[in-house]
Amino acid sequence: MDNSDLCPIVFGMEYDSDILIAGGGLNGPALALALAQAGLSVTVVDARPAPARAEAGFDGRSYALAIASKRLLSAIGIWPAVAERVQPILQIKASDGIAGQGAAPFFLHFDSAEIEEGPMGFMLEDRHLYRAFLDAMDARPGLTLLSGETVVAQEVAPQGVTVTLASGRTLTARLLIGCDGRGSGTALRAGITRVGWGYGQTALVTAIRHDKDHEGIAQQFFMPAGPLAILPLPGGHHSSIVWSETDSAAAAIQALSDADYLDVLRPRFGDFLGEITLAGARFTYPLSLSLAQSFIAQRLALVGDAAHGVHPIAGQGLNLGLRDVAALAEVLVDATRRGEDIGAPDVLERYQRWRRFDATTLALGMDGVNRLFSNDNRALRLARDLGMAAVSAVPGLRRGFIRQAAGLTGDLPRLLSGKAL
Repeated sequence: MDNSDLCPIVFGMEYDSDILIAGGGLNGPALALALAQAGLSVTVVDARPAPARAEAGFDGRSYALAIASKRLLSAIGIWPAVAERVQPILQIKASDGIAGQGAAPFFLHFDSAEIEEGPMGFMLEDRHLYRAFLDAMDARPGLTLLSGETVVAQEVAPQGVTVTLASGRTLTARLLIGCDGRGSGTALRAGITRVGWGYGQTALVTAIRHDKDHEGIAQQFFMPAGPLAILPLPGGHHSSIVWSETDSAAAAIQALSDADYLDVLRPRFGDFLGEITLAGARFTYPLSLSLAQSFIAQRLALVGDAAHGVHPIAGQGLNLGLRDVAALAEVLVDATRRGEDIGAPDVLERYQRWRRFDATTLALGMDGVNRLFSNDNRALRLARDLGMAAVSAVPGLRRGFIRQAAGLTGDLPRLLSGKAL
C-alpha cells in the first residue's frame, strides 16, 4: 500500500480511534484505560482470547507491584477490584546461598516499617489483575478491545497510521503503540532494531504450599546458577517462586515428575517455611536482556517489554512497564490538551527522553547484579556479602534502597503519584 491509498482516510482525519494499541497483556490495558479516562478513543488488539485468560484458575503466576504501581492502578480505577486479593510485602530478605548449605550469615534486610507509605509492595496473581482490567475496559466508554486478533501489517502516513489485522480488517489511528512484548512485531515492522544477549539461564516458575506462615516476607537467595525468589501470596501458606538455573539444568528439572522436581527444589529452598508441596502449574521462561534502540518511530511508541526486557532478579518487569505507561499517558494527554498532534515527532520524543535513560539504566543494573551474584567465586561472595551487610547496617542507605524499590524516587509521572491525568 502506498501513501496515496491512505489519503481518503488519514488526510480526511477519519480515524477509527485516536490511538491503537497492539498487545493486550497488562501494560496495554493499563495505558488504554489511562488514555480513555482522559477522553481519547483507544482500540486494543489482543492476540489472546479474553475469556480463556480471564477464567483461568490458580497457577501461581503473580507480580510484585511497587507502591508507585499500586498508585497508578488506583488512579485508573483498577485497585478497588483487586485490593482484597493482594498480599502486602512487609519485608524483603536477600542473601547468598548454596543448595543444601542454607543462607549466608550476612544478608540484606528491608522492612516496610522504615517508610511512611506502608507496605513496600504487593503480590497479585495475574488472573485477578487481568480480570480487573477486562471488566474495566468493558465498562469504559471510548475503549474497544479486539480479542483473538493480531496486527500483521502497518503503514504510516504523515497524519496517521493504518494497521491490518490477521482477519483482514484494517484500522486507522493517529498513533500506534506497541505493547506486544520482546519479539514486538510492531517494532520490527517499524525498522527498530534491538540489542541484548541471553544469560544462559531459564526461570522455573511455580507456586508452592508451605507449613509455616510466610508473614509477608519476600526472600531472595542468590545461588551460583542464578537467584531463587520466594514471593508471599495471600493466606500465609502459599508462595510464588521464580527459580533460575542454567538452561540445561532447567530443562532437565522441568522434565522431572512433580515429586522429583520437589526433591531438587528442597535443598535450594531450605526448611525455614517447613514442608513444601507444589500448588500450581510449572512454567519455564528463558532469560535475556533486550533493549530497543529507539522507543519511538514515525507515529509509533513502544511500551513495556516491547521497549525493554530485563532480568526478573528484582521483579521489576511489570513495574518498569507501568512507568512507561504513566509517562506516555501524561505526554499524550497533555499534548492533546495543548492542541498538539499526539503522533508528532516532538511529542513522542518527550516520552523517549523521559523513559529511555531510566529503563536502560535499570536493565543494565539488573544485568550487573545477576552477573555479580550468579557465580561461586569466593572473593566475590565475600565482597557482596559484606556489601549487603553494610547496606543493612546503615539506616539511610537502607531507606534509600527501599524507596527506590518501591518506585518512589525520580521524576514521577502524575499517575505514579496516584494523581489523575
